[in-house]
Amino acid sequence: MAKASPGYTCTECGWNTVKWVGRCGECQAWGTVVEEATKTGIQVKMKPVVVSEANAARPITEVPADGELKHWASGINEFDRVLGGGIVPGAAILLSGEPGVGKSTLLLEVASRAAKTGAKVLYVSAEESVSQVRLRASRTGALTDNLYLAAETDLSTIIGQIDAVSPALLIVDSVQTVASSAVEGLAGGPSQVREVASVLIRVAKERNLPILLVGHVTKDGSIAGPRLLEHLVDVVCQFEGDRQTALRFVRALKNRFGPTDEVGCFEMTGDGIAEVPDPSGLFLSRSAVAVSGTCATVALEGRRPLPVEIQALVVPTSAPNPRRVTNGVDSSRVAMLLAVLERRAGLKLSDKDVYVSTVGGVRLNEPGADLGIAIAVASAFHDKPIAHTVAAFGEISLAGEIRPVNGGKQRDAEATRLGFTTRIDDKVGTLRSALKAAFDTAKDAREREIDAAF
Repeated sequence: MAKASPGYTCTECGWNTVKWVGRCGECQAWGTVVEEATKTGIQVKMKPVVVSEANAARPITEVPADGELKHWASGINEFDRVLGGGIVPGAAILLSGEPGVGKSTLLLEVASRAAKTGAKVLYVSAEESVSQVRLRASRTGALTDNLYLAAETDLSTIIGQIDAVSPALLIVDSVQTVASSAVEGLAGGPSQVREVASVLIRVAKERNLPILLVGHVTKDGSIAGPRLLEHLVDVVCQFEGDRQTALRFVRALKNRFGPTDEVGCFEMTGDGIAEVPDPSGLFLSRSAVAVSGTCATVALEGRRPLPVEIQALVVPTSAPNPRRVTNGVDSSRVAMLLAVLERRAGLKLSDKDVYVSTVGGVRLNEPGADLGIAIAVASAFHDKPIAHTVAAFGEISLAGEIRPVNGGKQRDAEATRLGFTTRIDDKVGTLRSALKAAFDTAKDAREREIDAAF
């Protein structure tokens, strides 16, 4: 009888192959294919286990809807908004983000707010010493008696700390730096991350203890470690922001207890991190005199409408390949809009450098900002300013038509609240009509200013 050859499995996605390869054929990850244990036999019969009465299956209608699985507020409204109303007891929440974005600062603030309500909070730091965390806590005003600190990298010791403190909230910073002695390999490896996360989540479920895990990210922005980590946890949040700006966003990529289209806004200050409940004024630059090349739009971040000012600059060039520089918007989307403007609106942009940017460092990835970008570029091309009272939002097709976008009523209500009396959207029909409406509004505004001056 021929001896069975060993198989190989990808630690990221579970793809199987009969021989070793350097790159996974399913998820295309490098260095994740390892040899699996050889099977010694086939189990043909399994003995059933008697289920106790407490664990017996019952109709879903008899399961209580409220009770212990009720959200409790963490003290930070923006963070609770992303989680779906607060932290659920027994939930495993994974917070990922680039180095230096403020993950530890945010979770230390969450721990402080929860500890000030009288609940015991255990903050386990596997990257910093206790004195370093205490120094940051004193700077951010997070000192409280109910906040317990521990600097541990061993999983068994962390379980012992949980038994000794009996916290109401556990924070582990980070899951990639904790190792278990029961599994071979260095901390941060796929097997170690899988074991550490599985044990901590099992403890959270058994003791009804909510746990917040910090996760590192790779070069491409994905969470480091096996993909199984995202499947094990209940909530996956991404903490993102630009280092050149103080604004930070928290988005929910996965949420078993609430929606995944909410966005929390924060601002990094010298005293820590502060929530921004109304970020409407952060992305607008209202100058006293209208300047050409600017147009306001209302973007939809999750379910939150955010007004954003788009700025454009069009200058002649003698280079054979004109420059297309963008900041905060998709470069390929801008290139397509420039082609539509030249073909459908008669703007000759093929011999000009075009620069498009957003105010405040916000990033626009939705098609609802197409009309605002097009009007800003047309305003810069003709050197005619757009009135401050104009807000434009809509998707532009290759045929030059303005299409409706999601959340039109929310965008319109937010524009009305901020004083935009003229909204240009899909009701105008075509791109030419939208440009004409924008310039006519600006002309009327200038005439009113001249009449008021005399």
